[in-house]
Amino acid sequence: MSNSSQPKALVSLLQFTSRADFAENQKIIRELLQNLVAEQPESETPPAHLVIIPEAFARFGAGEAAQGKYAEPLGSGPVQEFTQACCREYGVWILAGTMAIKADDRYAAASLLFDADGELVSRYDKIHLFDAAVNDNTKTYQESKFTKPGEQLVVLDTPFGKLGLAVCYDLRFPEMFRALRNMGAELISLPSAFTKVTGAAHWQPLLQARAIENQVYLLAPNQTGTHDDGRETWGHSMVVNPWGEIIGELGAEPGVLTVELDLETLAKVRQQMPVQQHNQFKVQFIHD
Repeated sequence: MSNSSQPKALVSLLQFTSRADFAENQKIIRELLQNLVAEQPESETPPAHLVIIPEAFARFGAGEAAQGKYAEPLGSGPVQEFTQACCREYGVWILAGTMAIKADDRYAAASLLFDADGELVSRYDKIHLFDAAVNDNTKTYQESKFTKPGEQLVVLDTPFGKLGLAVCYDLRFPEMFRALRNMGAELISLPSAFTKVTGAAHWQPLLQARAIENQVYLLAPNQTGTHDDGRETWGHSMVVNPWGEIIGELGAEPGVLTVELDLETLAKVRQQMPVQQHNQFKVQFIHD
């Protein structure tokens, strides 16, 4: 049971079909945020509210090379400025799924966290890049051709709990999630663009597995639908609690999923089944 004397911490996942044109995506995001804020009850002390936007939200479907063309330096550029303005206008923290941030001869798929004043709080660059063959309209994915992989794991204190940052394909690497838990993560964000084929097969079981193994909340917004280049994404954004229960899920249509996090439940699960203390294997993050 939540402590009613404490402000509730809310998390909202945005799900939509990003287009190649950033202007179109801005309109979609603003509409979803306007609807979200309108649905929240008025309060003298509004709860801390985290909004997570899917991977590649600014531009999707114009090709990986086009992402690099519009890559921004950290701290300036229209995508960052738009995100910061939304934080201030709607009074929410925003974890901006991923956006292209300049990084040498390639770009980083950067997940940027901004507070309600629009200030940059943290950055995570996607570590595991999707180079794979999938039986769908795209067939072959080579994310590493244009994207520079990240080198740092990120866990930070927030009003919502200790938040670990991950992105999409990271989900398939349990060692990374164990390392985030070892760093103190209580909830882990996973903005994604999981394909329709792999999503139908693996999205839900992988999310539940990572949540159960590490006794954390998994916060996973996903792209959905058919994009401008014919790519198809799975949708089904969801929040999974530390017991592996799906406490909120969307279908294939665009929308917003809002849940209240209960860290007392998390603490109870960890106390009753202390797998962290029982674990006989240690995971160390090593970057070559």
